[in-house]
Parts: sequence; C-alpha cells; structure tokens
Amino acid sequence: MTDNKKIPFSINGIIPGLSVKADLGPPRSESGIGALVYWSDRLWMVTYVSHKAGTGSGTGLYEIDENLNMQKRPESVVGTYANRMVHSQSNQLIIGPHFIDADRNVRTVDEFKDHRLTATMEHLYDPENMIYFLTMEGLMFEVDVNTLKIKQLCNLVKELDIKQKAHFKGGHTGHSRVVVANNTYTEEDFRSVSADGRLAEWDGDKWTILETKAFNEVTGRKNMGGVIFATGWDSASAILKVFTKGQWSTYRLPKATHCFDQYWQTEWPRIREVESERFLMDCHGMFYEISPIAYEGKVWGVRPISTHLRIIPDFCSFLGFLVLGGNQLTPTGDSSLNAGQCQAGLWFGKTDDLWNFGKPKGWGGPWREKQVSKGEVSNAYLMTGFEHKVLHLSHDSMEPVDFAIEIDFFGNSTWKTYDVISVTARGYVHHEFPTGFSAHWVRVVANDSCKATAYFVYT
Repeated sequence: MTDNKKIPFSINGIIPGLSVKADLGPPRSESGIGALVYWSDRLWMVTYVSHKAGTGSGTGLYEIDENLNMQKRPESVVGTYANRMVHSQSNQLIIGPHFIDADRNVRTVDEFKDHRLTATMEHLYDPENMIYFLTMEGLMFEVDVNTLKIKQLCNLVKELDIKQKAHFKGGHTGHSRVVVANNTYTEEDFRSVSADGRLAEWDGDKWTILETKAFNEVTGRKNMGGVIFATGWDSASAILKVFTKGQWSTYRLPKATHCFDQYWQTEWPRIREVESERFLMDCHGMFYEISPIAYEGKVWGVRPISTHLRIIPDFCSFLGFLVLGGNQLTPTGDSSLNAGQCQAGLWFGKTDDLWNFGKPKGWGGPWREKQVSKGEVSNAYLMTGFEHKVLHLSHDSMEPVDFAIEIDFFGNSTWKTYDVISVTARGYVHHEFPTGFSAHWVRVVANDSCKATAYFVYT
C-alpha cells in the first residue's frame, strides 16, 4: 500500500519549501533562524532581523508538522529573538517573546517585542512561577510565567563594566548561580586595547566576572552532576570553560576558521543535546561531541567531528532528524550590495552525517605573544582527533628558553612530559609530531619569564 502524501523536494538535506525570508524592504535586514525546538508535535522556530523590530519585516514564529508542512503563526511579531526554554513546571515552551502551551496556544509578551532576546533561564528562588530573560543589550528581566508580568532586574552593561557595545548571548542557571555570556570582540579586543567580552555569574545578590573575553554559549543539564559548559574565544584560540565540583576550569580548542573572530560573525553557536545524554557542540566553525558528565572534576570525551562555514544559530532533534538552522544571506542595511533578499533555511540529516562535513583541522594555542612567568603552566589545549600536528614556539627573551611539552592522554589531568624543546635567544622553533601521535590534551611550561607564543596547527 502506498502513501499518497507528497514528499517534499529536497537537495542534500535542504528543503527549499521550508526556507524563510525577510521582506525585500527597504530596509533590507536579516533573516536568521534564531531558535529551534520540538514541542507539542511540531517543530517550532523563530526568525530574526538584524536589530530591533522596525528595521525589517517578514520574520516571525513558525511551526512545522510531521509531514513537513510549515505555517507562520498569526501571533508572529518581527524582532530579534534567539532564546528558547521549556518551562517544565508550567508545561510551556518559551521561544522569543512567545509562551506556547501543550495545546499550541500562543501568548506573547508585548513589552518584549522591541527587545533583542538572547537567553531564557530558570529562576533562582521561584522556579515554579518565574523565569529570567536576557537581552542582547544586557538588560535582565524576571517574568511571571502565569501572568506574563515583567520586571527589569539590572543592566549588565553597568554591572559588568562594559565600555564597548554589548552583545550578550547565552545564559544558564545551575548550582545556585546564573551564568551569562557577552561576546563583544573587535580589533580593540584583538590588540588587547580593550577587554569587553564577559563570562559572569550571579548568586542572586552580586555579580562576579569570570572572564573578560568574548563568550557565546552557556548551558548544561540539571542532572548527571550538573556540569556547566561555556564557549568563547580570544586572539589565541577558542575557549571551553567548565564548572564542576564547585570550580571553573579552562580548556582551549582550535579555531577552524577566522570567520567567527568578530562579535557580529558569531550568531549563537550552541551546545545542544541532540541524542539522549549526548551533547553536540558548535564552536568557532567546528562541531564536537561532548559528554554532559565530568568524572574526577575533569572534562572527558571532547572530540572534534568536522569543520564548517555555515552560520548555525540553533539546532535540535526532530522526528529522528538532526535539524540545523541557518542564516544564509544578510544584506543588512545594504552593507553587502551583492546580497539581494535575506534568507535562511533548514538542513535535515542525522547526527552521524556531520562526519561527512569538512575534516577536523584548525589552529590556535594556549599562548599568543603572551607575557608568561617562569614556571607558568599554560591552559590545556585539545590534541585528540586531528591527523597532522605542528607546534610553533617563539619568545622575546635575550636568553634561551626551554619549553616543556606535557601531554594528558587519559583526559583527567594526569600530565606526562613529552619533550623539552630549547629555543635560542629571541628565537623560533617548530616541532612536527609523528603522524598518528595523539593525546587528549597538551600544555606548555616555560622555564623563564618572557613574552611567549605556543601555537598549534592541525591539518
């Protein structure tokens, strides 16, 4: 017996009929898919313009059924939204400014229409009835999930002493703290003239700045140890921060591309659970698999999958598919005169299909012209999952400097000395690791104070 349902036309996982676009304008803006989530038998997505409502048109709230039929909801509003969270206590999906119940009834917070919403987080004291919202401009609100009444709590630009334009992204509540990320990063940050990126946490009373570097994503599970993961970058490499057993640890990852090195270029690279108890991490142009647990307080199982150039503001599982959102074309304000009409689409595949994307490769290191002290130990830098590896070492000291290369092949901070490499005064040395040699993490120790570079290139 054959099914008469029409099969959607697709090419390599792309279904043109499920693409979204903003109106031709003017103004011509942006049409990214800011958030995706499967809820109440539908795939829900909210799209965004580049700035606030009024700078574009045609975007909104969409739902897709099991036959891949898409409709735009009449409650749609135009804006810049990338937040999503299921509030389990009230059984509602919160996506953009919308609250959607189990019967797919949609309520909208009118006061949020002109705010660029980037994260929704659990409440510290009244999780049954309240939640937090974070805007790109750094305003933090609490909202009653029943009445939709809102109250502004703080302005994080002032609280966290941000001098340049704020660009807040992810947020997460765990271990009695709210953690937020701001990915402000310009040439001033690259040249260390300014440091306005932020990773910060709030205990309900005071804010603590954890990093003055650009950070994008913060997430974690509520069980299995409740590990919190945060991703960001600086001029040296991509960064993975992990909170477990009461403390934060810092790891460094390669950059797969420099096309994510400015804060406008990094539209919500996520960490999402796409298979049961398995996380997929998108960080600086590379996909990784990671485990939500951390035995012995250390990160286990970070493994690169593939490189990519796609802007992926969100991704999720839907009826056996892995669905990647996109932001394919952005003529924002006609800054790109060859762009035309802004558009975005969905990619449908399986998690294992990602291994057919670009082979894992990248560059970066723990030190990039960094002033280091005698005996200073670098952050752990990812080494596993790459075929060919080269280390570049240089320094500015008038005396030779020895660099100890230490490896952790267990992944639990059991460090062993791989080699000690001597670099002549103000010199440079490169070291090629044998093909196939690998360890989970690698780090560098200098035997004297100097301005040092330790930079890995993986091909």
